[in-house]
Amino acid sequence: MSHTQTKELNKIPLGSMDFYITEWTGTVPPDYELETEENMTGRTKNGATVNYSANWYTAESDDGKAKKRRLTGESATISYGNITWNATTLEKFVATARVTEKNGRRTAKIGGVTNDNGRRYLIRGVHHDKRDGDIRITGVGVNTGGWEAAFKTDGETIITPTFELDPVIDSEGTLLIYEEEIIETKSTEDE
Repeated sequence: MSHTQTKELNKIPLGSMDFYITEWTGTVPPDYELETEENMTGRTKNGATVNYSANWYTAESDDGKAKKRRLTGESATISYGNITWNATTLEKFVATARVTEKNGRRTAKIGGVTNDNGRRYLIRGVHHDKRDGDIRITGVGVNTGGWEAAFKTDGETIITPTFELDPVIDSEGTLLIYEEEIIETKSTEDE
């Protein structure tokens, strides 16, 4: 049964998200397995954007008295700024990245379409909120936004992956899972 408490009517998500990425294995692991330091891809800067869009076909009579719409397609993306990254991060963000470590150096070779690793990644964003409850965004896909790193004298170098999500997270064609904790509060009337 769905319900909305008065407290939820005043709930404002405030702040950023932490991101965890792991190779997609066909199932979403429990939070305690996914949300580990090992799976964290770095610290977030400039927040995150989650986008769902739908494509509709509209058929309409010339006189405007009859109209019918049909959903013909949809897409979802997750994008965020990553301020603490390295070559191993790039391996998850760039399909052609190959990372090696030798003699105290880590090297990422990027490019060559034949080097596409074909991997999909499970991406989870967690917005922590002790007062109103945590929010989790989960999807499966690849970074289709490429890689750009601007090294400048007056600011940090932030990379911003954009993961385009695929409908493989379940058998229903789900692109994105949005989960929020419901923080129950007792009123004096409930006692």
